[in-house]
Amino acid sequence: MPRYGFIHDKLDIKLLVLYIMARVAGPIDFATLTDLTMCDGGVDYFEFAEAAAELVASGHLTLEEGRYAITDKGRENGAACESSLPYSVKRKCDENLSLLNAALRRAAQVRSEIFSRQGDEVTLRLALDDDGGNLLTVELLCPSREQADALAARFQARPERFYHQVLSALLTDPEEKREA
Repeated sequence: MPRYGFIHDKLDIKLLVLYIMARVAGPIDFATLTDLTMCDGGVDYFEFAEAAAELVASGHLTLEEGRYAITDKGRENGAACESSLPYSVKRKCDENLSLLNAALRRAAQVRSEIFSRQGDEVTLRLALDDDGGNLLTVELLCPSREQADALAARFQARPERFYHQVLSALLTDPEEKREA
C-alpha cells in the first residue's frame, strides 16, 4: 500500500525527529515524540521507532529516564539538513510544538515535591517560577501523603491564585483591618 505524505524513508524521518527535538522546550517521552513525528502521512511507525533508536545510538539524541533530548551533535546536524524538509511538514510540526511547549514551560515553572518524614508525616514543597527565576517557594508539613497530594494538585491547578493570595496577605497592613 503506498504511503501518502512527504516523508518516505528513514533518513527523512531522522531529519524530522531532529527538527522536532531542536524545537521542543524540554525532554519528552516516546509517546509524545511519536505523536509529533506522525504529523505526515508518509511516516511509518516502525521506521520511526528504528530511527529514534538509531539517533540515540549515534549520539544525536539522549534517552534518560524514558525521556528524549537532543544533543549538540543532533542540533548541529539537524540544522544543516532541515532545509530539505518540506515547508508544509515543518509548519505542521511548529503548530503542534507550540501547544506542547506551552505545557512544558508551565510544568517547569510550577512544581511540587513531597518528602517523607518521620511516621506518616510528609513535607510538601511548592515552587513557582517565571522566566526570571523563582517567585515563591513554600514548604508545608502535612500529616499524610494524601493531604500533601491534594494540596499539590490544587496548587498545580491554580498557582497564580495561591501566589496572589500570599502577596495579599503579606501586603495588607493589619492596622488597617482593625480600624475598618
